[in-house]
Amino acid sequence: MGGAGNGSREGPVSSAVFNITFDCLDPSVVSEFWAAVTAYSRAHEAQPGNDYWVLSPPDGNGPRLVFVTVPARSPTKNPVHLDLVPRDLSQEDEVARLVALGASVVDDRRLLDPGGWVVLADPEGNEFCVEHGGY
Repeated sequence: MGGAGNGSREGPVSSAVFNITFDCLDPSVVSEFWAAVTAYSRAHEAQPGNDYWVLSPPDGNGPRLVFVTVPARSPTKNPVHLDLVPRDLSQEDEVARLVALGASVVDDRRLLDPGGWVVLADPEGNEFCVEHGGY
């Protein structure tokens, strides 16, 4: 592993790419486009305060494509980002590991609604999220 350090834990430690998330003004339209491109199955998820569309690969292998509503495009946030899910550690320990590797915490949404994730940025400012495990 390159970068700012490799932490002190022995053995394999990693996160899996769970979602590739698209911030959209109209996630229904964008998800419909990508469903046609990929032939992934398309499902609407309606949760209070967190309405989104999910495209899943037919074999269940590989990351899902998730399309969420944002009120307006942000010039500082990348509109496509990775959502990671810890494989070997708790969410809290994985966030600490990634910070030790050089990431910075942008927004901790673990206790907010909608929430459950932590937004981090890599050393060049590209944002990504760490979800809680159990998927």
